[in-house]
Amino acid sequence: MTVLTFANWIAEAPSWILTLPKWLQQIIFQLYQVFVYENRWQFFTDGLITTFAVTIGALIIGIIIGMIVALIRTTHDSASGKPSIILRVLNTICKVYVTVLRGTPLMVQLLIMGFVVMVPKSSAQTTFCAILTLGINSGAYVAEIARSGIMSINAGQSEAGRSLGLNYVQTMWYIILPQAFKNILPALGNELIALLKETSLVTVIALQDVTKAAQVIVSKTYTAVIPYISLAAIYLVLVMILTKLLALLEGRMRKGER
Repeated sequence: MTVLTFANWIAEAPSWILTLPKWLQQIIFQLYQVFVYENRWQFFTDGLITTFAVTIGALIIGIIIGMIVALIRTTHDSASGKPSIILRVLNTICKVYVTVLRGTPLMVQLLIMGFVVMVPKSSAQTTFCAILTLGINSGAYVAEIARSGIMSINAGQSEAGRSLGLNYVQTMWYIILPQAFKNILPALGNELIALLKETSLVTVIALQDVTKAAQVIVSKTYTAVIPYISLAAIYLVLVMILTKLLALLEGRMRKGER
């Protein structure tokens, strides 16, 4: 591993750098060492690709699982009379799922999936393990968000759908879920942002995400300030972009209501 020293760098630096204060020279040197030297900026770009892949994959899995769990629980809770045995069993399974996933730390879940259940042997398998674990974890939170949104819709909406000749699935799809989605969009947006930040935990199963990239650069440069501040700035920019996009989406949906 090649280590670039300040003395070697300053000896080859442009003359204008020599006129700067010592503290500013040190900052420029660290920035060069972290991003420019040996094209280390590629660690961050490659890590970002992994972070985006894990976030998007986990979000899709989380929404699918969350909606299924939410529909089972709302169907059980709103059933007239005593629910069927199958529905009661499914509802119990969903309750246990939500309780366990929300009651245990995500890092512990990653450790169990990565070193007990799946034990991936390649980068692709590790990525899939991370996506699946985060997706299952996110599904528990999405389930409660979606359930609260569905339960917030007045029961008269379902009755109106039934009176129009729609069955239960059609009523949910065409009447209940579109209204519920508008109500839960801010909460889903918060879950997406939380999911993006939680991808930083996948380093515990040795996945090369953007957080791991910063750790690798620290091990090469023996300096932590610039890599970790840069890492924080990257997450902050991503969250700000997501927040802006979600705000635009909410604005368009409010205009559509008018």
